[in-house]
Amino acid sequence: MITAIVLMHAAADTITEAAQAIADIDGVAEVYSCAGDVDLIAIVRVQTHEELADLVPGRISKVPGVLDTDTHIAFRSYSRADTESAFAIGLQNSD
Repeated sequence: MITAIVLMHAAADTITEAAQAIADIDGVAEVYSCAGDVDLIAIVRVQTHEELADLVPGRISKVPGVLDTDTHIAFRSYSRADTESAFAIGLQNSD
């Protein structure tokens, strides 16, 4: 599974509609509107790089109101749960 984070600038008057349209695209897991340097952030999960290559320029960037995209491909995922479970390995048997 390939996870990518897509940062987007959008026309201010289309953010809500653009976010919903992007969220409805297959392969898009989540869309966030946010404050800061970008207007929208999408979390994309696909099986192949070819799917990603089709999805971002072919679908997301063509949504009305999306002005530009900046895609970042994730290599690894880290979370507190992952870290805690890794350090807990073998603790059940240490009694």
